[in-house]
Amino acid sequence: MEDLLGLLRIHVQRGVNLAVRDVVSSDPYVVIRMGKQKLKTRVIKKNLNPEWNDDLTLSIADLNLPVKLTVYDRDTFSLDDKMGDAEFEIAPLVNAVKMSLEGHPNGTIITKVQPSRQNCLSQESCIIWNNGKVVQDMFLRLRNVETGEVELQLEWIHVP
Repeated sequence: MEDLLGLLRIHVQRGVNLAVRDVVSSDPYVVIRMGKQKLKTRVIKKNLNPEWNDDLTLSIADLNLPVKLTVYDRDTFSLDDKMGDAEFEIAPLVNAVKMSLEGHPNGTIITKVQPSRQNCLSQESCIIWNNGKVVQDMFLRLRNVETGEVELQLEWIHVP
């Protein structure tokens, strides 16, 4: 762990309008991957608009690795069905963390990341100074699926 730059707390808030993978609903959960790390949320039964409110924490050693997110439908008797995927970069958040922001009022918008063909953002993502922390809210549009978005909040955690 000598290369550890910090920790990234990912608050997986909710899914919106997720795809049906069972008869009329799905049992969704989220898998987050970065490099060799893999984290999962809990499964929310029979819900296309699940509220996970789960916190997952990644150890960050390489700022250039994308964070990959995949939504699955939990199945009992067969392999879990894929319900779409997305990925995002953490460089804008880390660049904001490097600024000297102490003394700024809560809610100060440090920077905004615009949706583009190169990212999975479905709307503008603001990086904000809040209660002495740098946080980034994002809505990710899922790829390789007919419908669905996932709402996240990222928070950088310094490691002394």
